[in-house]
Amino acid sequence: MANWIKRFTLEGRRALVTGATKGIGLEACKVLADAGADIVAVGRDNDGLNEAKAAIEKLGRTCVAISADLATLEGPKNAATEALSAFGTIDILVNCAGVTTIKSIMDTPDADWEWVNNVNLRAPFLLAQALAPNMIKQNRGKIINVSSQSGVVALQDHSAYGASKGGLNMLTKVMTIEWARHNIQANTICPTVILTPMGEMVWGDPAKGDPMKAKIPAGRFGKTVEVADLILFLASGASDMINGQDILIDGGFTAQ
Repeated sequence: MANWIKRFTLEGRRALVTGATKGIGLEACKVLADAGADIVAVGRDNDGLNEAKAAIEKLGRTCVAISADLATLEGPKNAATEALSAFGTIDILVNCAGVTTIKSIMDTPDADWEWVNNVNLRAPFLLAQALAPNMIKQNRGKIINVSSQSGVVALQDHSAYGASKGGLNMLTKVMTIEWARHNIQANTICPTVILTPMGEMVWGDPAKGDPMKAKIPAGRFGKTVEVADLILFLASGASDMINGQDILIDGGFTAQ
């Protein structure tokens, strides 16, 4: 095996990916499996979990599919327990599940605020809390939190979503100062619009999407594989000195 491949391989690693049934999460499952990792795929859609499992096993890797509602308090905890029961330890945690509501601050009801923050912020906290002890014990681990550019810059009608992602960015930095001494690297990825099903819901209408696209110097929205490839880099040994960073993959949106 060429030396550069050795630096990026995930052979022998076990990764838990949330939001695994579609979009960035599904793409991440495929990319990580292609690099050699066995996968715990977590999601709510059973048909989507079956699709993810089939795709991962087609690549020759083991997949454990776990159905969980991450909006609940017990969902993330139970998913972590099942993952540890299946694999003994998790080397790579990819918190990719995300939900949004596009409403002004004044129009955002309590239930929407709680739902968005429970999935986008509390669930990553609970999963990391449950899986980090074994990472500490083995003195090795990767935590990759998929955030958003809206956790870095304000977007109109994104109060709950932006707050959840801004909180996730800071949570990741606290993970770093508490766990870096145990050779655990925690980073966030902050993409611009990616045309996942959620991205299509918010930005698919050209009347809304085209003005947003015009603000991106690259002139386009992102692709799921572009985010998944960055997840692979952060999951690999090649990124061992990168820790506590909010990495924007935004076509230059925040450079202006």
